[in-house]
Amino acid sequence: MTHFIAQPKQGVPFVSVQTMAQLINKLGIENVLQQLTKRLETDFARWQQFDKSPRYAAHSPEGVIELMPVSDGELFSCKYVNGHPKNTFRELQTVAAFGILADVDSGYPVMISEMCLLTALRTAATSALVAKYLAPKNATTLTLIGNGAQSEFQALAFKSVLGITHIRLYDIDPSASQKAFNNLTAYGLNVTICNSAAEAVKGAHIITTCTADKTNATILTSEMIPQGVHINAIGGDCPGKTELDAKLLERAAVFVEYEPQTRIEGEIQQMSADFAVTEFHQVINGQACGRESQQQLTIFDGVGFASEDFTALAFIRDQLIATGQYSLLDLITQQADPRNLFSVLTAQHTQQESVA
Repeated sequence: MTHFIAQPKQGVPFVSVQTMAQLINKLGIENVLQQLTKRLETDFARWQQFDKSPRYAAHSPEGVIELMPVSDGELFSCKYVNGHPKNTFRELQTVAAFGILADVDSGYPVMISEMCLLTALRTAATSALVAKYLAPKNATTLTLIGNGAQSEFQALAFKSVLGITHIRLYDIDPSASQKAFNNLTAYGLNVTICNSAAEAVKGAHIITTCTADKTNATILTSEMIPQGVHINAIGGDCPGKTELDAKLLERAAVFVEYEPQTRIEGEIQQMSADFAVTEFHQVINGQACGRESQQQLTIFDGVGFASEDFTALAFIRDQLIATGQYSLLDLITQQADPRNLFSVLTAQHTQQESVA
């Protein structure tokens, strides 16, 4: 049975954190990651249909606040998201996010959703999708450097999409690695906590870097990484924040989401403007090669792009239609005469007087 989803004058469907968690648990997180990866692949294949631009970013010494809009001509989405590394020490989320999906024809919002959980899911699914095309064949071992909020989602995406069985963890905060270890052991993965980044990358087929500090760091040096590895560098996502040695980039075939944004925010901000990169949609569409040999070193310089949020929001809206699991927000006025906005005030005033 398909459940009815609200029309504009009945309120805006809203997905709270609790509702999102219930929905993911009902569907199964690995199933969600598999389905979301397939949807991302479909949307990357129709890349040219999207109206794209680099995200708007307001930077401060403490972090960044960003708006990420995109449209495919039928639906429009926009995510509000921040990145404040010091929030961890305030017992707050490093990333706080919510998103809106709207109907282009009317301009009305058709869904508003939390996007802390949803961003983690779409980021992990994007990493797994890229690795499907770029990782060495029969990869079994994933190293996660930076074991914060994203780490478990990355591990489960690679398990469910690529069949990864072994996870190697490293974080400068040992408690973060222990947290990830505790969360992941229930999923049948062989998990090892390592004492350094150099130790963690030994024997890895795929490496994900996802650190939080807003600095030009060198998490991986060229000397640490052999040929034949695939790296998902997803921690560097704003000007002045990187994770990889430039010499490592020079050795690799580098893939990005949307080059104009990645030049500003990604690992390639270290490189000259003519440093060669390939947009990932070209690989999916057969316009460019992915991994060309088992010995090739590949890097995904992932900064997160708005089309991925669009895909995730549209995927969740489909689940709402199927399940009816959402509440309604009284966000847009619903008066009988659209031109008589003032009637909303008079109706409220009359109601208050009657109650008094």
